[in-house]
Amino acid sequence: MVKAQNNQDGPVAPLWVRRPEALHLVAYSVAALVFTGQIVAVMLRGSDWLTVLSVLLAGGGVALSWRRPWAGLVVASAASFAVTAVGHDPLSVWMMAVLVLFSVTVRGKQPLAATGIVAAFFLGAFMTLGGFRGGAIVGAAALFSAIAGGATGAALRIHREHWRTLEERAESAIATREIEATRRVTEERLRIARDLHDVIGHQVAMLSLHLGAAEIGLPEDAESSRQALVSARSSARTVVVETQRILALLRLGDDISDDEALRPTPALGGLEGLVASFASIGLDVQPSIALPAGFVEPSVGVTVYRVVQEALTNAYRHGEGAATVEVRERDGRICLTVENRVSHSLRGSDSGSGLGLVGMRERVESSNGRLTIDSDDRRFRVHAEFSPLGAVV
Repeated sequence: MVKAQNNQDGPVAPLWVRRPEALHLVAYSVAALVFTGQIVAVMLRGSDWLTVLSVLLAGGGVALSWRRPWAGLVVASAASFAVTAVGHDPLSVWMMAVLVLFSVTVRGKQPLAATGIVAAFFLGAFMTLGGFRGGAIVGAAALFSAIAGGATGAALRIHREHWRTLEERAESAIATREIEATRRVTEERLRIARDLHDVIGHQVAMLSLHLGAAEIGLPEDAESSRQALVSARSSARTVVVETQRILALLRLGDDISDDEALRPTPALGGLEGLVASFASIGLDVQPSIALPAGFVEPSVGVTVYRVVQEALTNAYRHGEGAATVEVRERDGRICLTVENRVSHSLRGSDSGSGLGLVGMRERVESSNGRLTIDSDDRRFRVHAEFSPLGAVV
């Protein structure tokens, strides 16, 4: 899926939005610099161990907040009491606590609670231990620095969430646009398929019918004309087969590979392989197949194959025991029969929609065949008859 930040139609998100951990690294890096500088200053001044301990407490609060934000925030803020109590300038501890507050609110913690904790410790230290050294200005600065740290972190977090919302909306819009385009292409392909089936298929069928009538009406000595009409009817049948091939390609979905789309059209010669494929998945099939020796219209061969395939699929899903398959020529017609026993428990996830039987009937009728489906005494039987040349049975 295309990301919004890579989309030329919209602005690119800032680096800190795409890499929010950068804000934490900056905040903790500054806090580490402040802590290091304060430790160096304490050593150079030769401060007492209580001052050093109070600064270390503040640094420990910063380190603790990396894993436990609330605990670290409380410790870093409480260090202001210790620093103020020993009479040291609390500015460095103050800065470390504000940086921890910023990191905590950026991470999505409750900004009002976090700001209240820091502000309470700052004001409490100045009002109780420090006696407001520096006057009211220092107290106000302590309060507003805590508010500024929490507000800045919360604002950046809200801004980052806003960017993420925009990215999600952009991704959703792109995906919806692609789905809509795919849907329109599919609808157009189906429309073309319907037009080919309804218009060209009908016209070619009428052409074949008229050619047959003309062939019957020829005198016996017009052999050359009869051969020409036979050739024309063969060409018409080829047009029908190729049209069906085009229809199949138009109706293929995007989830079907090119190899599958270009696979040769099934025919009578593939019935044994079809039966073997069902036997390999556990269906007990008892075949009796005797293919006609003469010419069989390609469209009829495809229909016979598909009817057997659908019938065996139903037998596997809804049947039990053996399924018998019989395909042979009788009285100049191709007759196929598939019979199986109906099971009370289905192998499939449901009982089926019945569209397979509807499609089977439509396919048989398109080849001028005749289909009979019987269900009696828990026996399911599919019987179809065709003319090898595709004539009306």
